[in-house]
Amino acid sequence: MAEINCTQVTEFSLTGFTEDPVAQVTLFLMFLLIYLFTVLGNVGMIALIRASPQLHSPMYYFLGNLAFADLCSSTVITPKMLVDVMSKKKGIAYAGCVAQVFIFDLFGMTECFLLAMMAYDRYMAICHPLVYPLVMSPKYCFQLVTGSYLVGLTNGMGQTIGMSHLSFCSSSVIDLFFCDISPLISLSTSDTTLSHVILRTSASLFGVSSSLVVLVSYVAIISVILGIRSAEGKRKAFSTCASHLATVSIFYGTSLFMYLKPSSDSSREDKWAAVLYTMVTPMLNPLIYSLRNKEVKEALRR
Repeated sequence: MAEINCTQVTEFSLTGFTEDPVAQVTLFLMFLLIYLFTVLGNVGMIALIRASPQLHSPMYYFLGNLAFADLCSSTVITPKMLVDVMSKKKGIAYAGCVAQVFIFDLFGMTECFLLAMMAYDRYMAICHPLVYPLVMSPKYCFQLVTGSYLVGLTNGMGQTIGMSHLSFCSSSVIDLFFCDISPLISLSTSDTTLSHVILRTSASLFGVSSSLVVLVSYVAIISVILGIRSAEGKRKAFSTCASHLATVSIFYGTSLFMYLKPSSDSSREDKWAAVLYTMVTPMLNPLIYSLRNKEVKEALRR
């Protein structure tokens, strides 16, 4: 009966980081700089890959799509957060919250599979170099990227459908700076069984499968590198996947810290973990490939 009489909320309130005006200005400037670096870095990486013939290879094709996914996932959250940092009323409409959940989950899972495809690409390049040009053809790479976006779309639609079945009556305060599916499920006053099933199925089916591709690929890569006798040969083989390994470590490290860490009484820790996952990681990816990759450095010089 309580569910029938409840009034569905039309707007959610988002909690901020601090009420101190000086701290708010400091945070605004810091987040603005991070977002500008994210946009410039990822747009620059996409433009560089398109403009440089020496970067027209499967690895950089995947990297260009990774930069696009980073740009989209950051843009759906950061501009709204920048406005909220300097505002007294930090709110988001129900439709805007649904859009954030859909787009963030879409590109988040897409990035997961793009990183898995990049690990598979490095596996083929190091473990099977003779058949690499034949296997990693432009058509096959396009199919892998399209499949990654379709998996991301499936994840985004699934989470959105799960959210559409939730009722929010008793409280509309999300203790975070953006709409994420986990706190929304906790906030709901209705039966959350379907949402939990979708969330766990998505994490198990998509998250675990992409992680296994990365893990198996790098186990095979490391075993091949260890079998190389010369130190120079080992160095060259490792250098071809060092940038991707750093990107994978940052992405999965921050993801695990965000979603699998023990529950804490401190919401401040949760918020800064979310900042690391949603804002810092998309900024670091283009920097890693720019600083550690000789081909990218050469293309930038040209």
